[in-house]
Amino acid sequence: MCVIVDDYSRFTWTLFLASKDETFEKFVAFIKKVDKRVGHSFVCLRSDHGTEFENSRFIDFYNEHGVEHNFSAPRTPQQNGVVERKNRTLEDMTRTMLIANSLATNFWAEALNTSCYIINRCMIRSILNKTPYKLFKGRKPNIMHLRIFGCKCYVHNNEKDVLGKFDTRSDEVIFLGYSSHSKAHKVFNKKTLCVEKSVHVLFDKSNSLIKNDAQDEDYELGLAKKDLLATHEESKNSQEGSGTGSVSKEGEQGDKKAGGTAAESCLQNKENKSETGSRTDLQKGVGTSSETGARTPPK
Repeated sequence: MCVIVDDYSRFTWTLFLASKDETFEKFVAFIKKVDKRVGHSFVCLRSDHGTEFENSRFIDFYNEHGVEHNFSAPRTPQQNGVVERKNRTLEDMTRTMLIANSLATNFWAEALNTSCYIINRCMIRSILNKTPYKLFKGRKPNIMHLRIFGCKCYVHNNEKDVLGKFDTRSDEVIFLGYSSHSKAHKVFNKKTLCVEKSVHVLFDKSNSLIKNDAQDEDYELGLAKKDLLATHEESKNSQEGSGTGSVSKEGEQGDKKAGGTAAESCLQNKENKSETGSRTDLQKGVGTSSETGARTPPK
């Protein structure tokens, strides 16, 4: 695979190669098409020191067309960061699309081509705030035809097989992207096990991805309810803790008051005992004195 990025618009192309030996032929054919479409000549190329770009055939091509070739320093991919970052983005998108739809890695080329197709029409070029498609072709892209990669759909059986009166008129297929040379969809037919291009495609809106989204929404709602219940329980526990604290304080105050009353009662009992004791002693003293006075004979 060879990734080519326009330095100004960030428009991206992907060239699929059987081997690195095909790089020169594919690249020259690509440059001729782009020069004729854009109306500008190819001026400069920036790449690493890979042998697919640094060889005698490319050197002769550069000298013939007056093209300047810049290389990044060895083991310094950040000097060619635009293409390196774009390559990583394409790989991440391709991996995510294949895993999310449980597709085999055999469809990596279709997934990569679809990723490049979406990036050119949806991602915004920094600073200029425009899509690469708008900057390169001069018009806004149409994204109404975009569909979910790997979704289930049905393609019309246009006399591909001899059908009976009650046979199905469509086959179940998997959506694999968009054709680069015609206005059609690329699908994988489960019945024939072949990749087809067709316009007569009906997409199933009740896709598994939509169900997964609904499950995710239910999961998020469940988490929100759980958080609300947790906050409610925390507030309730805090209120109960403040209530027990007031009760304990009242209990302490009541204990203090009870202790005070008990001490006062003890003091009062002691005072009463002392008073009664003194009274009894006085009464006893008076009685003895009178008795003794009565018993003494007169002189």
